[in-house]
Amino acid sequence: MSLNRLFDSIDQARDAAHWKSAFGEPQVVEGKTIIPVAQVGYGFGLGFGRGDGVPEEEDGPVTGGEGGGGGGGASSKPLGVIVVTPDKVYFEQAQDESKIAMAGILMSAFAIFQIAKTLRTIFGRK
Repeated sequence: MSLNRLFDSIDQARDAAHWKSAFGEPQVVEGKTIIPVAQVGYGFGLGFGRGDGVPEEEDGPVTGGEGGGGGGGASSKPLGVIVVTPDKVYFEQAQDESKIAMAGILMSAFAIFQIAKTLRTIFGRK
């Protein structure tokens, strides 16, 4: 990838990172205006290198070095919605199901551990 192409990609991502990336188009539902809100992040990295012509062996050919590399990424996570009614404006947070699922898994593991410990105490180790 040429350096100019990489900088063009960075410029395109920077141009795309405006308020519409974090706030969606407002929708009107049952007399309420709902505006979606998300957390948006971008990241880029770039690396280069250059060798200075060191022979591999004492009488061997001189080898040059080159390098390069780059990468980037973007992420988006829904946070909730802004609700606008004639009476008030408020924010409704989106539920993170992964946290709810993890809490359920941990609670189940704890319950199984406690049941096993209780059964060992009642019936003794054999």
